[in-house]
Amino acid sequence: MKVLASIDDALGLVGQELGAGNWKQIDQDRINEFADVTEDHQWIHVDVERAKAESPQGATIAHGFLTLSLIPALSRDNYTFANRKRALNYGSNKVRFLAPVTVGSRIRVRSTLTNATKISDDTVDITVRHDVELEGSEKPAAVAELITRVIF
Repeated sequence: MKVLASIDDALGLVGQELGAGNWKQIDQDRINEFADVTEDHQWIHVDVERAKAESPQGATIAHGFLTLSLIPALSRDNYTFANRKRALNYGSNKVRFLAPVTVGSRIRVRSTLTNATKISDDTVDITVRHDVELEGSEKPAAVAELITRVIF
């Protein structure tokens, strides 16, 4: 795990991998709960029997945005900010969903610091590329460049 304790730390780690987190299994209860929260009950996510019969994967799949929303939790073991006053989601540059996450699959996140921009004496924007790895697949489930504004 990398620790970023200052703007200089962030600037110095550009281009470096920050770490790879622990595997998390995606179960049907989590998919159903996400469907309830987002009101996205498309059959490919929640109808187990229909997905077994009709989907190319032969099983339900997690919502792409469920996968995306897990990145902060999944990257928690990859890096942290010490001495920060606040860290805020600032946006994203690019998000791609490359492989379906079928129910029962395990995913983890590999994080690389791709950019750091000093905004002021106490503020830096960091861009981290998160590859959501799908156990047993050469292709990642998703790749996302997320920007965090950190105030030290």
